[in-house]
Amino acid sequence: MTQTLPARAKTQRPNAPIISIRDLSHRYGKHADEAVAGINLDVFPGEIFGLIGPDGAGKTTTFQILSGVMPQTSGIVEVLGAAPREVRPQMGYLTQRFSLYLDLSILENLKYAAGLREVSDADLKTRSDRYFGLLDLTRFKDRLAGKLSGGMKQKLALCCTLIHNPRVLLLDEPTTGVDPVSRREFWDILAQLASTEGITTVVATPYLDEAERCARIAFMYEGKIQQSDTPAKVKASLGVQRLEVFLPVAQLDQAEDMLIKNVDFRETISDVQRFGDRLDVLTAQPQQTTKDIYRILEQQQIQIEKVNTDSPTLENTFVSRLRDLKSNAAAGEYPRIDRQAKSTGTAIGAEHLNKVFGNFHAINDLNLDIQYGEVFGLLGANGAGKTTAIKILCGLLPASSGKVSLAGATGALRSAAVRQKIGYMSQKFTLYDDLTIDQNLDFYCGVYSIPLGNRPAKKQWVLEMSDLVGQGNMMTVDLPGGWKQRVAFGASVMHEPKILFLDEPTSGVDPLARRQFWRWINEFARNGMAILVTTHYLEEAEQCHRLGFMVAGELVAQGSPRQVKDAQPGQLVEWECAPLQQASDLLKQHFDRSQVSIFGDRLHTVLDDLQTQVPQVEQWLKEDGVDVQSHREIEFSLEDVFINVVDQARQRGLDVPVD
Repeated sequence: MTQTLPARAKTQRPNAPIISIRDLSHRYGKHADEAVAGINLDVFPGEIFGLIGPDGAGKTTTFQILSGVMPQTSGIVEVLGAAPREVRPQMGYLTQRFSLYLDLSILENLKYAAGLREVSDADLKTRSDRYFGLLDLTRFKDRLAGKLSGGMKQKLALCCTLIHNPRVLLLDEPTTGVDPVSRREFWDILAQLASTEGITTVVATPYLDEAERCARIAFMYEGKIQQSDTPAKVKASLGVQRLEVFLPVAQLDQAEDMLIKNVDFRETISDVQRFGDRLDVLTAQPQQTTKDIYRILEQQQIQIEKVNTDSPTLENTFVSRLRDLKSNAAAGEYPRIDRQAKSTGTAIGAEHLNKVFGNFHAINDLNLDIQYGEVFGLLGANGAGKTTAIKILCGLLPASSGKVSLAGATGALRSAAVRQKIGYMSQKFTLYDDLTIDQNLDFYCGVYSIPLGNRPAKKQWVLEMSDLVGQGNMMTVDLPGGWKQRVAFGASVMHEPKILFLDEPTSGVDPLARRQFWRWINEFARNGMAILVTTHYLEEAEQCHRLGFMVAGELVAQGSPRQVKDAQPGQLVEWECAPLQQASDLLKQHFDRSQVSIFGDRLHTVLDDLQTQVPQVEQWLKEDGVDVQSHREIEFSLEDVFINVVDQARQRGLDVPVD
């Protein structure tokens, strides 16, 4: 039963926590497991506090209790010194699912939100002008919400959440599915609101580079707080250094398995993790471990390109902790029916492809040649045309002009013979929410004519891969977003397609699960499947064989990850400095905004003349009171490439959507 608040807690004391949680527990039904199991937290005024954890950890349940949407089973929760329901007018809550009316314009959505919160017309005018300007939405205010890209929808949802001037913001995965440029802008805004208006924010995010920007974080697992501290202290608690081991991409999975399974090596390492185009090896003995890595891998003729030493990232820490907490049970071998020889040649082709909606040119002269056995990453900002391109390439949408070839067919792309060779996992719809997991899998088995005798093994593999063994009778609507993505991925490959389209398959999935996704993607490709994937997690895009960057419907850059990084102008310099946001804001006054970006707990700058610009940057930072600890030249990450490519397209006059 919910405990009542003591009378003394009704008045907010100076320097007291804005949010105070004591022994909070909640379960859905008498016999259900606890979704939240006795957590304790304090969040202080003006703080950005991060709540991180795997899918199903209890984060959304915690948000719903904090927001006053539902009462807890037991424990005490105080927000602004009172029960959450008593102070709901002083809170803003942005849920995982969009709370917008798609048939209303941006301005109409904001007016509706203001009406619900009893905001006066005068305050609405002042605040809408302010927030539209801050979020760069002024020129889009008459556009229907249904016509907005994901990033713009999230910005509008934040506007609606802020319109009544809340003192507390609760944001449940606000940037899931939002491109890297928009994510960085979104977090700059949160930092500005905290510093200038003193808004206290609690935010959940699956992007661990974002969590680096929080003042403090709490790691949740199975309804409990496993660790809570500043990001720096959480990372330091591992007591290890990080070795970045760069190898040929085709050999990374093999090298990871060898290092994990080598008995002699286990004494010096605490974890081995694949991150894009490298392995991260966590060790308390970096020098000895480096020697061991060279010895072990060179014995197997695996050539190491280079090894760098650095401190662990928050994502390293998260994955390492999660591996310690979770069982090592994993899906068994993929139950294959078709043992035919691998297909060769072009699997997906496009020649001078165009798509026009009215006066809007969504796809402009797109040319692609994706081979069997290849993983091709299609990258771009929200609204760049990626999803439209996928729908045309897999035969769901007709092109306005141009030629498409799919699995050897150039016509009748919707025929049963072609459909049987294709798997498609869409952004928005793959599973039926009103069916159980088992019923969804039965449906896909039937649609793709999987023989009856093979269906049990196929379904069992999906449940194992999704970490949902024994949960097949669960309603799909009740699945957390990350688990739903895993089931949808499994459903899309049960019939052993020759070609697989994945539209943001890992959106909202925790880092450890994302790595498991990509091990399967790489295995399918090695067995001859052609895979076209879109993603906003650019670290995982490093695993693609080739990449194409779309901007405003055009393919503006294409090549292997190494090729597109080497093609970037300027030199990337990474700075360790604090306060990070202050340093970023300062340098954006001296450089183009695309040349300065926060990347985890570091600051990245793209400079043209290192000899003169590095000392100048260091001087500017120190004069502004920023503590500069170190700087170094590094190679471009794909996220840096993404930002550069979008900026170069804007400079060439392409109409880049502002998200």
